[in-house]
Amino acid sequence: MSTFPYRNIVIAGGGTAGWMTGAAFSKLLGKEVNVTLIEADDIPTVGVGEATIPSLHVFHDLLKINESEFMKATGATFKLGIQFENWLEKNTSYLHSFGYLGKGCWAAGFQHFWLRGKRVGISEEIGDYCVEHLACRTSRFATAPGQPRNYAYHLDATKYAVFLKKMALANGLHHISEKITGVNLSKTDGAIASVSLSDNRTVSGDLFIDCTGFRGLLIEQALHTGYEDWGHWLPMNSAVVAQTALSDTCTVPYTRAIAHDAGWRWKIPLQTRAGNGMVYCDKFFSDDDAKTTFTEMLSSTPVTTPRILKFKTGTRRKHWNKNCIAIGLSSGFIEPLESTSIHLIQQSIIRLLQLIPTSENFTHNQALFNQRMRFETENIRDFIVLHYHATQREDTEFWRYCKRMEIPDSLQRRMALFNSSGHVYKQDEELFGEDSWLQVMLGQGLYPDSYHPIADSMPESELASFLGSIHAHVKRQVNQFPHHTDFIDQYAKSES
Repeated sequence: MSTFPYRNIVIAGGGTAGWMTGAAFSKLLGKEVNVTLIEADDIPTVGVGEATIPSLHVFHDLLKINESEFMKATGATFKLGIQFENWLEKNTSYLHSFGYLGKGCWAAGFQHFWLRGKRVGISEEIGDYCVEHLACRTSRFATAPGQPRNYAYHLDATKYAVFLKKMALANGLHHISEKITGVNLSKTDGAIASVSLSDNRTVSGDLFIDCTGFRGLLIEQALHTGYEDWGHWLPMNSAVVAQTALSDTCTVPYTRAIAHDAGWRWKIPLQTRAGNGMVYCDKFFSDDDAKTTFTEMLSSTPVTTPRILKFKTGTRRKHWNKNCIAIGLSSGFIEPLESTSIHLIQQSIIRLLQLIPTSENFTHNQALFNQRMRFETENIRDFIVLHYHATQREDTEFWRYCKRMEIPDSLQRRMALFNSSGHVYKQDEELFGEDSWLQVMLGQGLYPDSYHPIADSMPESELASFLGSIHAHVKRQVNQFPHHTDFIDQYAKSES
């Protein structure tokens, strides 16, 4: 590493993206690089990304983060899934849980045996064959060393940034509390040479990481990378958010995603408060109406003033352009319906660490990074679009638009395959697995016309025994779990 040419890493912006990046680089490459993070105290962070998915364990393991300490510091609770209400039709609900559904065979997934069981009247509901699904519905939770970590967290995003900041500073990160007033480009190749600060200092670097949020101060305002708008597939462009007091001392281990006439709203339970937000499209719902409706729907006392956020769903045409890498909201935005924002930050960080240039020519590193991030964001996009498009709701102009809109060809093919044969699949490096696609497609009203013929080769009595043993095992395991709140009180109770 004595000839490593990119020793000075400059992170523009703090928040969740900036401090996740700063903590990772200072911890994992701190002996080889100089890491500087610049953030202005007067620029507010979005700070509403309070739900995560199980992939966060990978990031925490890399940084050797103690789970109990992290949860105490961030007021975190456990998350086993998302409950979707009013999505298929009004007054209906389904659960998308983590974990695995039943057990398949070499030729076909579990759903084919379950579908045959439904046809002959011996199958329970699909979620009864998954530990996490049943635990979620009964508000039970437990974890132990050696067990699969098919769970995630609800956390205070602001406190999470503070937690990571302490770690980064302890590992030698240089923190500058100033506003970036200018971005200076090299006259030879147009790459970023330095940034100018409000105190008249100039900070030079070899690689610049843009964590400046929707502004994209480096990746867009300076480098003019371009943005691909996905608003025709994901029309949400606004949100109103607020924190409230807890309405119940017993917290549930799931996020609520409740559809309304022009979008949906979330409720996320933390240890000492709840996170609330309402996502909507302002072409169908005015900001004033949204704010009024949101306030009326709050089930407990607000502890922060409701505020409106504006965004554009889509992706930067390149996440890595010249010597600048966009991480977080500066790289694009896919609405928070399946809690993927922190996951995409994490993936950007890990892939950059894997592909960090070790020579002055990083063209191939850059191309692979952009290719892999593009693949993942498009997969997540398709999964989110599925929720809106596969609906029976036609009661408002918004839902009629979603039901009838054209969708990406990649999603159309996946839905057609499931409808005709019951098959779901996961390509390499896709985030959402077969069980996730299965739960959402069934929950949104898609039901296959057929199933794999291998399911018919099992005698009905054997199929009943097979399904029954899985169901019984799931119930036995969940019945041993304590209540979710009781487990948190014993394991990671927050002091504030």
